[in-house]
Amino acid sequence: MTKPTEIADAGQESDAARWLAAFAGCRVLVLGDLMLDRYVSGEVRRISPEAPIPVLRAQQRRSVLGGAGNVAANVASLGAAATLVGLLGEDDAAAECDALLAAAPAITAHLARSATRPTTVKTRFMSGTYQLLRLDEEVAEPLDAALEDVILAAFTAALPGTGAVVLSDYGKGVLTDRVLRAVIDAAARAGVPVVADPKRPSFAAYRGVTLLTPNVLEVAAATGIAAASDAGAAAAGARALAQSGAGAVLVTRSERGMTLVRPGTAPLHVPARAQAVADVSGAGDTMAAALAIGLACGAPLPEAAALANAAAGIAVAKPGTAAVAHAELAAALHRNEWLAIDEKVADLETALARIAGWRRAGLRIGFTNGCFDLIHPGHVRLLAHARAACDRLVVALNSDASVRRLKGPDRPVQNEMARATVMASMASADLVMLFEEDTPERLIQAILPDVLIKGADYTVAQVVGADIVHAHGGRVVLIPLEEGHSTSNTIRRINTGG
Repeated sequence: MTKPTEIADAGQESDAARWLAAFAGCRVLVLGDLMLDRYVSGEVRRISPEAPIPVLRAQQRRSVLGGAGNVAANVASLGAAATLVGLLGEDDAAAECDALLAAAPAITAHLARSATRPTTVKTRFMSGTYQLLRLDEEVAEPLDAALEDVILAAFTAALPGTGAVVLSDYGKGVLTDRVLRAVIDAAARAGVPVVADPKRPSFAAYRGVTLLTPNVLEVAAATGIAAASDAGAAAAGARALAQSGAGAVLVTRSERGMTLVRPGTAPLHVPARAQAVADVSGAGDTMAAALAIGLACGAPLPEAAALANAAAGIAVAKPGTAAVAHAELAAALHRNEWLAIDEKVADLETALARIAGWRRAGLRIGFTNGCFDLIHPGHVRLLAHARAACDRLVVALNSDASVRRLKGPDRPVQNEMARATVMASMASADLVMLFEEDTPERLIQAILPDVLIKGADYTVAQVVGADIVHAHGGRVVLIPLEEGHSTSNTIRRINTGG
């Protein structure tokens, strides 16, 4: 049996990031249960004298698109174009949905209307980040044949030019057996990948989709296998794969990440990203949107899963149903804390590959260098200013031999790997490299940074590599130094007992 593998954090996310620039050219067709999510927020100061329940003093009300509408909203906010096919009633909630869609030019809506079915509304009553009560107003019966015809006609008209389809099934009646079968078959004929977010107790109705995305509860209910552990998720995913006939199954496991199961391939476990969780509402919609955009751009499934994982991690840190922006996803994929400290310390070949990925995402590369022996507040401030001058900061450290030639035989106090590890732990540094020469000119020539940063104790003419950066169209930034801080003075005070 092939041993399950895990996605390498930095490597897989770097690969996934290369697709970000292509998002703007992709269109995703979202079909499913459209809802209106209402939020009534306020504060609780007392318990009702009428019953042992809190009294909420309402201070704010807001409405957002939910269900399939939230998937479409996330597709649009992530930078792609969305086509939304679904159902609304003829009521005030439908008017609210219409207004929200009118304010989202990246979403093209083709909606059926029903005079006999209300628009699905979920109203959440919130005190701070705590949900006190949720009120659901809905009719969940399957659509009649006439409404099915309208939905299928809209889907068929929207399919040409679509890069991927999301079936957003919340069990509210839009995705009937007939609708599912017709749209999955139509997408297959057109060669368009289909992502299905299932809510049924059996996955057989989704036969033929490209990717099925059940959560742990859904996959356990459908397969009878608990999916909390890696092994359980892999086994449940494999049974769901056989049951559904899907091309692949991605089991979403909340704080435990995701498990991707494909035929003939070892299960791939995508570790969750640590977040301060504010609200999990709608995170699955965000994940489905990012997955579909990735597939529409042509990303392999593991890289599409990495995109989805990162996007979902951002979504859960936001209160309520929320959309994730393209810029947020780009930042998250490269966020320093997502890189293990050891992975920040790179040789030239690895560094150039990672920098190339950053450049494909349109990020400005900064470069600074030094011995950084016994890091002090002056170093910290210089690095913070350096990071503010660019999007990604490369810090090059003199090797031990280089420091000895520059500072004398008693330096450095900390060896090169200790200095590199300390530097890699700092939020300001995105990449840490070592160089053996007396100057970093070779690295600057290879990297061609957009911004070269040094302390203001140098002039531009004295900065090694300034001519290279200027010739490349970059700029040199000199950062004022913090007075009273020096590694040499610190060592002198230690040695003299001062």
